[in-house]
Amino acid sequence: MTVPAPGSPAPDFELITDSYEKFRLSDHLGHPVVLYFYPQDDTEGCTLENIEFTDQMPEFRRLGAVVVGISPDTVEKHCSFRDKYNLGVVLAADPERKAIEAYGIWQLKKLWGVEYMGVKRMTVLIGPDGKVAEVFHATRIKGHAEKVLAATRALVERTGTAPPKARRPRR
Repeated sequence: MTVPAPGSPAPDFELITDSYEKFRLSDHLGHPVVLYFYPQDDTEGCTLENIEFTDQMPEFRRLGAVVVGISPDTVEKHCSFRDKYNLGVVLAADPERKAIEAYGIWQLKKLWGVEYMGVKRMTVLIGPDGKVAEVFHATRIKGHAEKVLAATRALVERTGTAPPKARRPRR
């Protein structure tokens, strides 16, 4: 499978999150969704990426965006990783690589001359209409979350997607 091109429908999927709830992409139509795919919990680069997305979460929420980190790790490993670094992003477990393969993220990689299959670090911004708005190949981790936030902000302005209104308490 190849990475979906901007303008194409985002492949739907359902995964279990670090809160043991189901996350189904199609349940979030009407809101921008950021899916960032990363190789493995508790490694240097993946930790930095998750911390940076956590730091940007207040602004993503203000924009009405849903942010989900996806790796092939288990829910239990995600919970441990989340707690160790006090992460504030939703982490979805994809050990069977359903979403990873649907988005073409399972690719041939090379490290020190050794080729192997693995998760390519990539982020997909999905518009409120359920179509891929932008694909980011995370070649540099530092600043990646800010770059995605800027694109999300531009998408919200372009589509006129209003952030969800705060509910008033009932009297």
